[in-house]
Formats: sequence, structure tokens, C-alpha cells
Amino acid sequence: MAEASLVPYITAWSEERLVRSEVVAHPAGEIAYRDEVPHDRDADGILWARMTLARGRGWPDYGRVHVGRQRRAMRLLLCQICGGPADRTEEGVLWLLRDDRGDWPGWPEGMAATHPPVCLPCAGPAVRMCPHLRAGCVTVRVRECQELGVHGRLYRPGRAGEAVVGVDEPRARWVMAGQLARVLRGCAVRAPDMTKAQVA
Repeated sequence: MAEASLVPYITAWSEERLVRSEVVAHPAGEIAYRDEVPHDRDADGILWARMTLARGRGWPDYGRVHVGRQRRAMRLLLCQICGGPADRTEEGVLWLLRDDRGDWPGWPEGMAATHPPVCLPCAGPAVRMCPHLRAGCVTVRVRECQELGVHGRLYRPGRAGEAVVGVDEPRARWVMAGQLARVLRGCAVRAPDMTKAQVA
């Protein structure tokens, strides 16, 4: 596929919309949909945002991530661009991250990531296509990337806000998940050059 026509797997299309559903406080001490069905929650009991499936219909909305495809890519460690398996060597899985090495010593060790990994052929196009990465990025080999929790809308009395919440936290029962998060450990930062020599 030509780079100009490449649309990242996790990108939402204009015909894919969040489904507006009434959210209520459940007596069990959690939020719920008034018309909830079993597949609205994952195996950890966390409520997920509802989103329609219409990949390829309309136009790509690069500012939005599709809830279901992001979750699938993170769960199965798929490339966020093509949807195939992410690149993996004995050094770890390949991630492409905005260069935030000034955030803390040892960055990105311990980082909660919501952007899925990439495969080697898609790394270069991703940098050229994504404004988020063009400002400066690095490739990172990650030895361990355990599922941490979810990023989503955390409901609190009288207000709601965005948060990354671990699945074992009590407040996980009060979040409407929109993205799966993994914690990155055993990280080896590579140069931003997308050549095979740099990231292999």
C-alpha cells in the first residue's frame, strides 16, 4: 500500500462514532450502562466505551483512536499502523514513542503506554505521517509490557475526568475505558533514525 493511502489500523474513520449511552451508578458500587449487555465489560469487569465499526467508510479521522482496534492491538501486541504482529527480537517488542527523555531519569522505564507497538516496515511511515512523532521520537525495545489497566473517563460525584487506572484499583469500577494501557519495563532506547540498522 502506498504511504499516502496508508491509514493506521487504530485510527477511527468518520463513519465510526461513539455510541451515546446512559451511564448510571449501579448499587454494586460502579458505573453501568442502563441497557448494559455482557460484552460491554472486559474480563476484569471494566466498562468499555461503545463505538461503531465502519473501518474504511468515510474518511480517516487521525485525531481519534478506535476503541476496539486500539484495545485489540494492545492486547495482542499488534502494529498500530498495519494491524499485523509488532516487531519482536530477543531485545523486546518495538515501540515508537515521542522523545520525552527529559521527563524523568530512566524514561520511558515504567511508562504507562496507550499507543500500541509497531512493526519494522511501518516505523518509518509512522514518523512521517504522525505530527505527534514528527516533533521528535525514539524507537524503544521493550522486554516486558504487562497490561496495566485502562485510560478512560473516570466518573466521580459531580464531575468526570480522564485518567489511567489500574485494573486492581477500586476506582477502576468507576471508569469508562477507551484505551488499554501497558506498562513498559526493560526498555532500551534507540536512535530516532528508522533504518533497520538502528532498530533491529
